[in-house]
Amino acid sequence: MREIQFAGFGGQGIVLAGYILGHAITVHDKKNSSMTQSYGPEARGGACSSGVVISENPDELVDYPKVMNPDVFVCMSQEAYHTYAKKLKKGGIFIYDEDLLETHDVPKGIKTYPVPATRLAEKEAGNKLTANVIMLAVLSELTGVVNQESLKKSITETVKKDYVEVNLKAFEIGVNYAKKLKSEVKV
Repeated sequence: MREIQFAGFGGQGIVLAGYILGHAITVHDKKNSSMTQSYGPEARGGACSSGVVISENPDELVDYPKVMNPDVFVCMSQEAYHTYAKKLKKGGIFIYDEDLLETHDVPKGIKTYPVPATRLAEKEAGNKLTANVIMLAVLSELTGVVNQESLKKSITETVKKDYVEVNLKAFEIGVNYAKKLKSEVKV
């Protein structure tokens, strides 16, 4: 099983990122997965997270739907960092929006990837609300946990029609940024 944790605050598309990933893995990659989500009581700005548990073997069912110790943690807020970073598996991957949080005491043996996702979304994609898709693209390029074509299909099937094009643009921005990061891994 592989466990992916997304966390940030409401309005960043954290739950949508988990949904897009789970949809891509289940519908297009034909693997079993489960997605869970959690929100703070606020409509926007409160803590939120989503987790995706993936069975690497198409014949194996997901035995427990919640992320317990993520292999990959995608973080987009300081509060989320304090809540989830310590749960990351040894040897795990930590992808974070470098403009939205400061990292302290990252557990040893973790591969860290700082991404200016919100800045890239705003300046290059033209819509800061696509930062979640930039992070999904980085995740897919760095981990190979999901086929990128499956993710693009999932974006077209799950995002509101008016936002598909800008999200696909954001996806390409994220893939290109991740390619640059691959040679700069911090352990």
